[in-house]
Amino acid sequence: MLRRSPVPPARPVVPRGWWAAVVLLLGVLLVSLGVGVGIPYAKKAGWSLLGVAGGLALVIGLLLLALAVVGLARSIRGWWRLVVLPLAVVAALVLVYVLAVPFAVTTVPPTEAGRTPEAVGLDHREVRFPTRDGVELAASYVPSGNGAAVVLQHGSGSTRSSVVDQAAVLAAHGYGVLLLDARGHGDSGGRAMDWGWHGDEDVAAAVTFLEAQPEVTRGRIAAVGLSMGGEEALGAAAADDRVRAVVAEGAMGRGAFDLGWLPDVYGWRGTVTAAAKWLQTWLVELLSDAQRPVALRQAVGAAAPVLLVTAGDRPDEQHAAEVLRRAAPDRVEVWVVPGSSHTGGLRTAPQEWEARVVGFLDEALS
Repeated sequence: MLRRSPVPPARPVVPRGWWAAVVLLLGVLLVSLGVGVGIPYAKKAGWSLLGVAGGLALVIGLLLLALAVVGLARSIRGWWRLVVLPLAVVAALVLVYVLAVPFAVTTVPPTEAGRTPEAVGLDHREVRFPTRDGVELAASYVPSGNGAAVVLQHGSGSTRSSVVDQAAVLAAHGYGVLLLDARGHGDSGGRAMDWGWHGDEDVAAAVTFLEAQPEVTRGRIAAVGLSMGGEEALGAAAADDRVRAVVAEGAMGRGAFDLGWLPDVYGWRGTVTAAAKWLQTWLVELLSDAQRPVALRQAVGAAAPVLLVTAGDRPDEQHAAEVLRRAAPDRVEVWVVPGSSHTGGLRTAPQEWEARVVGFLDEALS
């Protein structure tokens, strides 16, 4: 009888050569989706469809990256491994960063509202109103006692609940305050976009609402925003002359077109970062239904008086603010809050924040 030779155990299929490179790129794409979409959705929306899908994409992507690295190691002989493998790993990490940010910016998980103005003793009413492009926005309105009013805007990934404390300070001085949920955030409709490219439409609708309130005097409306909200306020003021003053805290930029100062400040690292930002900005344009907005340095040249509040612990904010101040030195004022973190001005220096912000608004809207 003929003896059959034993069948060798199955070995895992490991891609080699060009196939390893293809698998590497596929792994990068899946990991980027997991980081940019899956993790944020899992944190904010729990066991949602996109949260679960993003988590699976992250796990599968990491496995593919591991397979690709092993495949490259087996395909390359000699000392070339010491060059190619580290370069492949670094390239994969850079690509994940470049891709994950646009996914995160254009696929924003829903964020539930938390505190209301009632939590700080403010009488208010919940309101809704449409934008010019048909999106219904939600807001909390504290009526004006001095004839002036402010559109108050939150940062990316949050809601109007995050600016309740700022609303309390402004309302204490008689200002009407409209705490606005940006589109796709909180209770507002529409698709969220966390670089604030819908700011012109959203702020214009908010100003139209304020103008319709009988206690608000026409020509006495300002915009106050934190981070993304500050950037939206700057852009909207340039497009809408009904916004007579802007306070923007933690504003830096809404794309690579606002970050041209990076190479001058950070050298080669800034050049690399700027290149990555240009690619991310291009991808955001492809993935979003929003139009690229005007650069902030152009906006301040056409806007009303501006107060920029920057964090003492964030040199990048200070560099961005200085660029804007130089673009319009006659109308841009900068206040650096010593020891403050991003958008932490009121928390770090409450009395000075109140004095500077309210004083600036009183003068601009007098």
